[in-house]
Amino acid sequence: MRSVTRGRSTHQAVQAEATEVRLLSAVTQLLNTGEPFTAISVQRIIDEAGVSRATFYAHFAGKSDILARLSAQLRESLLALARQWDPATGEDGADRFTRFFEEVIAVHRNHRNLITAIHEVAAYDPEVSNFYTADLEGFDEHVLETLLAEQDAGSTSQDVDAVAASRIIVWGGGQAIARHISVDDGNGDASFARELARIWWYGAYRRPAE
Repeated sequence: MRSVTRGRSTHQAVQAEATEVRLLSAVTQLLNTGEPFTAISVQRIIDEAGVSRATFYAHFAGKSDILARLSAQLRESLLALARQWDPATGEDGADRFTRFFEEVIAVHRNHRNLITAIHEVAAYDPEVSNFYTADLEGFDEHVLETLLAEQDAGSTSQDVDAVAASRIIVWGGGQAIARHISVDDGNGDASFARELARIWWYGAYRRPAE
């Protein structure tokens, strides 16, 4: 016989997850109107989600908490791309990195309003700031590992300072992508991805131009 307590617990967990999804979706919808995150009140969030104030605070400590959760989801999607990233052995690295950066730019463009909100709040909220930088830190570590591996394999010159190179291309690239999205309507994404890929491949990885 199935445990009534276990069944009730499972049902409550499903309900809790559904409520959190509604709240996260409500904030996403409000951000997609283009309104600054600081102008969106908790009352508007709960009205959009159709839940009570008590329910909101049962799931989130406040607005920054819900933004941190959204940024964590974004970070995971970006890190998933980073984990697939490699020096493209067996094919032209610049072409491989171009496709990679096209995907990265697409993710950033699809979440543009969320990223704007994260930048906005990260300036004064350490919790959100930590979530904002975590994806770049994770990517930085991954790129450093691949640079060191390429040096060990003799594919990248030993004169490359792998720590400095990974820091420059990852953090500099992140800022460049943010700037590009803010001033370009999307028509220049392919060209931007191609140029960024060449900077990485022929610069940090020291591959000779063909």
